[in-house]
Amino acid sequence: MRSRAHQSLPLSATAAAAAVFMFSVQVQAQQAAAEPAKQDEKAKATTSAQAPAPRPIMLAQAAPAPAGSAGAPAPQTITVTGIRKGIEDAISVKKNADSIVEAVSAEDIGKLPDTSVAESLSRLPGVTVQRSSVTGRAQGVSVRGMSPDFNGALLNGREQASTAANRGVEFDQFPSELLSTLVVYKTPDAALLGQGLSSTINQLTVRPLDFAKRTGGVSYRRERTTAAENQPGFGSGKGDRFSLSYIDQFADRTVGVALGFSRYDAKGGGRPNFNTWGGWVADVDYNGTTVKVPGGFTTDVETINSKRDGVMATLQFRPNKNFESVLDVFYSKGDFSLQKRGLEGPVGGLSAGANDTGGTITTATVVDGVATSGTINNYRGVIRNHNEDYTDSLKSIGWNNKFKVADWTIGTDLSRSQVVKKAVRFETTAGLPGNSATNAADTISWSGFNGSNLDQVRYTTGLNYADPNLVRLTDVQGWAGSNGVQDGYYANPVNNDTISAGRLSFKKPVSLGPLTEVDFGANLTNRNKTRVTREGALILPGALNADGTVANRFANVAVPGGTPGVGGLSGIPVLQWDPADSLGSVYSLNPWSDPDIAAKSWGVKEKVTTAYLKGDLDGSLGGLAYRGNVGVQLVNTKQTSSGASVDRATCDGGTHTCTYVPLSQSASYTEALPSVNLNFALGGDSMLRLGLGRQLSRVDMDDLRPSVDLSINTTTGRLQASGGNPNLKPFLATALDISYEKYFGKSGYVSGAVFYKDLSTYVYKVGQATDLAPYLLPSTTVPVDGTGAPVTTGFLTVPRNGNGGSIQGVELAVNVPFSLLTPAMNGFGAMFNVSYTDSSISIPTSGLDTTGVGTANIPLPGLSKLVTNLRVYYEAHGFQVGLARRERSAYLGAITDYQDNLQLTYIKAETVYDLQASYEVQTGAAKGLSLLAQANNLTNTPQVRYDEATGQVTERKKFGRQFMVGLSYKF
Repeated sequence: MRSRAHQSLPLSATAAAAAVFMFSVQVQAQQAAAEPAKQDEKAKATTSAQAPAPRPIMLAQAAPAPAGSAGAPAPQTITVTGIRKGIEDAISVKKNADSIVEAVSAEDIGKLPDTSVAESLSRLPGVTVQRSSVTGRAQGVSVRGMSPDFNGALLNGREQASTAANRGVEFDQFPSELLSTLVVYKTPDAALLGQGLSSTINQLTVRPLDFAKRTGGVSYRRERTTAAENQPGFGSGKGDRFSLSYIDQFADRTVGVALGFSRYDAKGGGRPNFNTWGGWVADVDYNGTTVKVPGGFTTDVETINSKRDGVMATLQFRPNKNFESVLDVFYSKGDFSLQKRGLEGPVGGLSAGANDTGGTITTATVVDGVATSGTINNYRGVIRNHNEDYTDSLKSIGWNNKFKVADWTIGTDLSRSQVVKKAVRFETTAGLPGNSATNAADTISWSGFNGSNLDQVRYTTGLNYADPNLVRLTDVQGWAGSNGVQDGYYANPVNNDTISAGRLSFKKPVSLGPLTEVDFGANLTNRNKTRVTREGALILPGALNADGTVANRFANVAVPGGTPGVGGLSGIPVLQWDPADSLGSVYSLNPWSDPDIAAKSWGVKEKVTTAYLKGDLDGSLGGLAYRGNVGVQLVNTKQTSSGASVDRATCDGGTHTCTYVPLSQSASYTEALPSVNLNFALGGDSMLRLGLGRQLSRVDMDDLRPSVDLSINTTTGRLQASGGNPNLKPFLATALDISYEKYFGKSGYVSGAVFYKDLSTYVYKVGQATDLAPYLLPSTTVPVDGTGAPVTTGFLTVPRNGNGGSIQGVELAVNVPFSLLTPAMNGFGAMFNVSYTDSSISIPTSGLDTTGVGTANIPLPGLSKLVTNLRVYYEAHGFQVGLARRERSAYLGAITDYQDNLQLTYIKAETVYDLQASYEVQTGAAKGLSLLAQANNLTNTPQVRYDEATGQVTERKKFGRQFMVGLSYKF
């Protein structure tokens, strides 16, 4: 926690703004009101179960000539399709919204402009993505410089469960072929539930009665991924994408049905991973002097197989204008398999485990204290044959009803979203068994080292690590310690997240000054999320006695079905095998319950009750017509967390087992979230938008666990403890947004926006001197002072609510067809946006799980100061060509480490290029048939992690170029 020189904008500031407009309502109610303009019913229709509907903004425009009047052209029907249709539909959503929003719309049924939801979102102003460190594809979505956990993620206006251990929704669960529109709300709206602090992302499926007739489409694409490296062991991958959509209306258009199915099945080629063990440069003695050598490395060939099936179904019933019922069902199931085959081990002649005595430099070329090349003896390389597999399933269902009774519209909405993610991780080790003369004779040599280019050093070994006569399955390094055995490792984490919600709402048009409609209601959400892990050491026959004590630390067996392969980018031959299903046939499991493992299992239950009141506004202020809304949410949260406290006195360092005490703790809080959105018509099809409100994001569930690990600090001799904090309050911010938008009909716009968020609190994981007496167990050894009195004061490191800070930024966007400049450029267009974001928040790293972070403080996770997006396109006569470029500056990202924990890590700036081309047959029997070609990651841009303090690269990954060709047909 830290102090701030400035004061955060208090709640009363937003409340005062709301009061000003409510006072304006009362004053103007005494004045004669002009007859309200007719609303466009299609624009006013509810776009989802909970999200507020867009409303047309009254802009000063030239009135169209009446049909058939003198000089008026004959009416024409123009059908807009493809890229322009997607752009115009998205512009319509943005233009008619009361809040400041960004939108992406499908170019056609079942066709968003990108292959994933995250990629489509990344094209929007102020939005960027982190690529998956496994697949290389867009996954985590950051809006306005904040991590994905600060987004609210909705499907048809309903909050969605998350597969991750935190709250951030992984958008690759939602196949893009099943969605019609994505809307990013940047300012709060009192009627929008499940909001986030940085944004609220609403994913929408189609409404069948919005279509004039039966509509459908089918699409197939063949995918190929090039080899990520032009080296042996790195092959190409292939895959297939298939989707089917069907929309129809029945019973005189009172019943509508929409169905969608998608399947993605891909088998990846080899992708390289090179890890420099945190950028470790070792200082080693050589001929009486200290020289710098590489500390160690891990390099793998990663092969990925993935499959996802998605199903969408909507049943819409609207027998008359007074009643409508919509049932939505969404299902997604993914199967993912990652195989890692490679080599790792210490290089600097140092020991990395109990079985490794280390080595010495035998030869070296030294330049300015750096051993640019050399050889070290007694090398103990570890051959990695790891499998990481998981399945996830998302089941989301919602039932929405609207009744009109006189002037009242009554709405009900029931929903349930459930996600289950089951993972299985096999880590196996092979190498030279025991402390034999063969092992002692092995060497590792390096070349091309300049003291800082760890990811570019070349290595060779003295022995053949692909020789089955030498290499065995065994505990090579002794990572379990001298009292234990770890011939491999197994982990089976399971995440289960369920959200059930019910909502009742009431709307009524009114004529009370500028107030045109009131909307109020309540929502009850119950969320239950659990994470349970079972893990421990894989044990070979003969390694342990029946009581779990060590029988033979050097037990070994032949590698089953071993075949020669390549140890990642090192090029060193290694022996490979598939450890799938080897538990029971090759290994037994010694379950571990160390404190860090016990802390991974927890549960959180939340009961959130939200009451809201919102008023739609339509009036004038200072001679300017405006539209908008004012309102407030009252949010009450009751949370209960469960976990365990480990009794360290019972822990056995050899078997890695401990006993623990179950814990449970509850807390509650209530927050008021007022908001105001105003849109001023400036004339010339332009507007000025203003948003002011208070925003809330709940903390990560992992931070709410009540588990506390109590131990003795071996340096100070005092008590210390770490864990979660069930009493954490949410992140809170007061936000101000101002946006200017100039539209060119419905075909283009330019905009500029500034925003400021003042966080009244932020959650920091820091240590503080605390009386730890409440956490003492009967078996705890309590230190004493000089008089023999017990000392229970020690450092407690847990997440805490501390002082906040500010986030501010500027966003500029241009989305125009070039025909606005000259008819000669008809068909050409461009979308460009740039955003700059900065923050005063600085986070101490002392209590964080970080990798390659060598600084005492870090910036806001997910914050890239500069983000740019460009898409240029041509569309005419059935041809479409689009080139996209997205760039983000360096940032602090998050990865899942080898222990299934979330770690923060610096990621270098990156630029990714994508290309898409298609042709649609315009006439004849084949009308509606399209041919598509697409290329993603054209420049094979790597993902590079680094240590910000030293500049050392800690990991480099390449993913290859992805090419797709396919056919689609719509009817």
